[in-house]
Amino acid sequence: MRYYYDYSFPIGNLTIEEDGHGICGIYFGTKTLEGEKKNTELIREAALQLSQYFDGRRKKFDLKISYHGTEFQIKVWKALEKIPYGETCTYKDIAESVGIPKGCRAVGMANNRNPIVIVVPCHRVIGMNGSLTGYAGGLEMKEYLLDLEKRNQKLKERY
Repeated sequence: MRYYYDYSFPIGNLTIEEDGHGICGIYFGTKTLEGEKKNTELIREAALQLSQYFDGRRKKFDLKISYHGTEFQIKVWKALEKIPYGETCTYKDIAESVGIPKGCRAVGMANNRNPIVIVVPCHRVIGMNGSLTGYAGGLEMKEYLLDLEKRNQKLKERY
């Protein structure tokens, strides 16, 4: 059974989804998803950690994640989790880290399909020339998240 619930954050609403095993979706906006709208313990924990992230008090998420995607997508999403807070890397860096050095475009497509925004930080992936490239929440959102992390980088991590 899947459950979802939406919360308000400084960037607007996020809908958080879990499947009984872990968080399987965090989406921009208020969504109506398959399953039951229910504020479960796991969803509440995800919302708490996201609030701490936006307050600058959390730089690493500690949530059970339940990936639903192709083997390649999951490999890319796990690689995204390794990008340090406040830092960026390129699609090429990710492609190389998953063993497909010429797979920049495939990495971009996997990024585009990332269902767990912010926690699986696809916003930290940029173009080779340092430019911001597509993002599910729009480029302004991507820039906001990167700026938030830069501003909070020096704050002491409490969680």
